[in-house]
Amino acid sequence: MSIISWNTTGDPCSGNATLPTSQNLNFRDDDVKFNPAILCRCDSNNTCHIIRLKATNLQIVGTIPDELTKFIFLNNLQISKNYLTGPLPSFIGSFSDMLYLSVGLNSLSGSLPKELGNLTKLISLGLGSRNNFSGPIPPELGNLANLEQMYIDSNGLEGEVPDTLVNLQKLKILWASDNNFGGRVPEFLGNLTRLTSLRLGDITNGSSTLAFIRNMNSLNTLILRNCMISDTIPTYIEEFSNITYLDLSFNNLTGKLPSSLFNMPQLTTLYLGNNSISDSLPDQKADGLENIDLSYNQLSGRFPKWVARTNNALNVVANNFAIETNSLPSGLRCLQRDVPCSRGSPNYYSFAINCGGKESITSNGTIYESDEVNLSGASYYMTSTQRWAVSSVGTFMDGRNDNYALYTSKNIANTSDSILFQSARSSPSSLRYYGLGLENGNYTVALQFSEIQFPNDLTWLSFGKRIFDIYLQGILVENEFDIRKESSERSFSAIRKMYLTSVTNNFLEIHFFWAGKGTCCIPFDGSYGSLISAISITPNFVPTVSNQPPNTNKNTTGLIVGITIGVAALLIILAIGFLMWRRCKRRNVYRYNFPELNELTIASGNFSYLELKNATGDFSPQNKLGEGGFGVVYMGRLTKNDRTVAVKELAAGSSQGKQQFIAEVSIISKLKHRNLVNLYGCCYEGNKRLLVYEYMENKSLDKALFGNTGLHLDWPTRYKICLGTAKGLAYLHEESRCRIIHRDIKSSNILLDEDFNPKISDFGLAKLYDDKMTHIMTKVAGTTGYLAPEYAMRGHLTEKVDVYAFGIVILEILSGRSVFSLKLDEDKKYLIEWAWELHEAKRDIEMVDSTLTTFDKEELKHVMGVAFLCAQMNHLLRPTMSRVVSMLLGEAELGEVPSKPTYMSDWSFDNLSGIGQTSSSFPLGNTQSFTFT
Repeated sequence: MSIISWNTTGDPCSGNATLPTSQNLNFRDDDVKFNPAILCRCDSNNTCHIIRLKATNLQIVGTIPDELTKFIFLNNLQISKNYLTGPLPSFIGSFSDMLYLSVGLNSLSGSLPKELGNLTKLISLGLGSRNNFSGPIPPELGNLANLEQMYIDSNGLEGEVPDTLVNLQKLKILWASDNNFGGRVPEFLGNLTRLTSLRLGDITNGSSTLAFIRNMNSLNTLILRNCMISDTIPTYIEEFSNITYLDLSFNNLTGKLPSSLFNMPQLTTLYLGNNSISDSLPDQKADGLENIDLSYNQLSGRFPKWVARTNNALNVVANNFAIETNSLPSGLRCLQRDVPCSRGSPNYYSFAINCGGKESITSNGTIYESDEVNLSGASYYMTSTQRWAVSSVGTFMDGRNDNYALYTSKNIANTSDSILFQSARSSPSSLRYYGLGLENGNYTVALQFSEIQFPNDLTWLSFGKRIFDIYLQGILVENEFDIRKESSERSFSAIRKMYLTSVTNNFLEIHFFWAGKGTCCIPFDGSYGSLISAISITPNFVPTVSNQPPNTNKNTTGLIVGITIGVAALLIILAIGFLMWRRCKRRNVYRYNFPELNELTIASGNFSYLELKNATGDFSPQNKLGEGGFGVVYMGRLTKNDRTVAVKELAAGSSQGKQQFIAEVSIISKLKHRNLVNLYGCCYEGNKRLLVYEYMENKSLDKALFGNTGLHLDWPTRYKICLGTAKGLAYLHEESRCRIIHRDIKSSNILLDEDFNPKISDFGLAKLYDDKMTHIMTKVAGTTGYLAPEYAMRGHLTEKVDVYAFGIVILEILSGRSVFSLKLDEDKKYLIEWAWELHEAKRDIEMVDSTLTTFDKEELKHVMGVAFLCAQMNHLLRPTMSRVVSMLLGEAELGEVPSKPTYMSDWSFDNLSGIGQTSSSFPLGNTQSFTFT
């Protein structure tokens, strides 16, 4: 976005005046002309100055223009709800008179400029909802002593909230939820006693208490959802006479349920679900309290009379209420913790739901039952047949909350049954579907999705990002699931996901959970959180139940006839199935047992063990390419197409079963980028698990750099390898359908094709060896020398772990030496230490590989600076990989290359050299060394 001209007609400077509609700002990128709301003021010289510029929701495309610096008296800038990209420029801090700044609901990126702290007159700061900022909150924001409103929600900010914000004593509204903040809930927030609205959620790596809220009795909205709060509900909460909305759900609250909570004069919404609160419901409740979620606690006893009132939205699913009581509300009998309905005597072996749909729909022979019940902020529903049930909790903040079902009349792509996807069930917090009275055994669960809220256009509405987690039987099967990413970034396109699960107590739970990722407020009618279009489950066994609800009036003759026909049909099916099994066994033994692989074949092929055995000469040592922690790699030649491939025989240490293996390989197979090694297919037979990749003619980068291959990598080739590797990592971190942290970036995992284009290998394989991996505190798996400090010491895993390792790889490429070598002098043994010493002594050029006789000195020093930025000890100071790409291309400034961290010398490299051998101090699991032969 670039302002070309500022044209005036007549004299608009007779005092404060809104400019006539003929005054246009011309934005160069798409030649859009419009009439924003502009206010000017004249000085003593009769010169007109812009003091207010409001250009919201005008489809402006581009970056924030430098020309704004001409408006030196600007005190109100509102450019939210557009299509602005790029950083928030540091010159924003030059507007010393600024009172109101709103840039939210765009796609700005990069770190927040510390110059924001210069806007000391600022009253309202709006950065929130959908921008892609990274890094921490600048401590300089603590200078904004006049600030009353701060909106920094849904921004991607990380790190701990700086304690300098305690200086914001005039602050009344703080929305800071849906980011990546770490640590505990900041206790200094308790000193901001003028706060009326505090929204903070999803801080999940530090236990906190509620002690800090003791004096915050001006609050009318308090949200501390999913913040790992371990405490009891304080009795002084009754002093919060102004509070209308209280959400403490998904924490670790214990103790009793204070009866005073239910009689607070202004409280309308109370969310305490998914804690461990005990006691019984209070006898009295204020009429104004209408939304109450107490699901998934330890409540018991009898129900008070107020429960039966029609104006109540009460969810008490998964507690311990006595089922024999006459006051038990309808449907709860099957939804208490011991799930008594049909337990031990199942009635069903399948069900299908048209989620949010008003009518039942038949698709591919399956009847999807209607799901037209009107759910709200705290509600549940069970079908009259006791076949399935649904529970939903949460409120769309600042949006509609009349019915959590969405509809569209648009045609849905990628399906022959578009009507099945024209309705969907949504939830702003937690949505659970239950299968009741199911016969025990293994099942296939099919979940179908389509994003029907966000448009496919260049407007701020298209920036909406829906991210949620999916659990089956309490096990996480999809972390940060994004419907549009799965649909190649397209809305109104159907996708189908299939999973295997087990039913052991005649009960199935499918849980969709919003963990505060994505966007919270696009559009404002409530469309964030989870979204599901259709659900179906089918058994992977021959059922023995009728799949019908109990009916004592059945005709005996009809029953006998039905059984006879059923048995005959079953015999025919078994005969056909046997023939299909024989045929399938000859072609590919695992397709019959695992239908998920039928979908996998769309992205990659499937191979038999015999086929790969023949291709590799019975896995001959002469065909061995290398060996690492994930297994052995062989060169092979496929007879069916004479293609040379690399066959990785995975090590037996993987804890993955068939279901997980198939799911993970399916994910890996969908990752396509010119700088990733292409996965052709897989094999799973018995205890054999193999992956088939494209063959890379020039093997690995470490061999090219340090081996006796006779290869010479000139400077343009080395630069190409740095840039290509950065692009591959940026794709894995930020652009792929699922977020992938490699965890073992090193020169031996960067392979080179015949043109020396780099391709990253082994991405995604870490999940095959650690199925409980999360973004924090995971089992560490990596290679000494490339491990980021926070990962090696604390198991703290983020994308910045890969960024650190990439910085080390660049240093290897520049120096032509490995990360660690016992053959060198003590001061050169560790590459990173030696490199920092040379940098501090301003002798960087001595690091360059002596075989590089010609190179662009400035370009090389620029790449070296990128390496030092990536190899910062503090992960918050490392750039994202997308910014690394921009810096390597010269599209983003490198800035000042930092000095060696003062605490680097305290980081014992000698101790770290033992990582992988001593798990008592550093539980790393398998280190991934890889050697090509």
